[in-house]
Amino acid sequence: MRLGLVSAIVGIGLLAGCAAPVSHVNVPMKTYDQNTEYSVTDHPNGYTITVFYSRFQFIPESDAVATACKSALTSIGWEVADNRGVKIKPINEQRIKISMGRNGVSGITSCQASALAELKN
Repeated sequence: MRLGLVSAIVGIGLLAGCAAPVSHVNVPMKTYDQNTEYSVTDHPNGYTITVFYSRFQFIPESDAVATACKSALTSIGWEVADNRGVKIKPINEQRIKISMGRNGVSGITSCQASALAELKN
């Protein structure tokens, strides 16, 4: 009885350390590189880019993951524009919606970010 109770408490404690980023959209993602998946949703005045970025970190550095996530989002935004042959306005970093999470058991820090890439007139 006691062993079961202790096991349950330890299991709950391990799961309490896990957190996943909040999803801004629910669309299928494409692989960009080993750490990054993305999706593009068209809008009348541009398109929304959504990025899911995750990597292993022995010592948690959420700022580094957030920076890499935002960088991936802007890079993908410009690549999509180039591939479509359109011009977009610079993506304002202040308008990027970002959500962070960390799984303490696996050591994976993850980020989901999305932003609108507006077409130039």
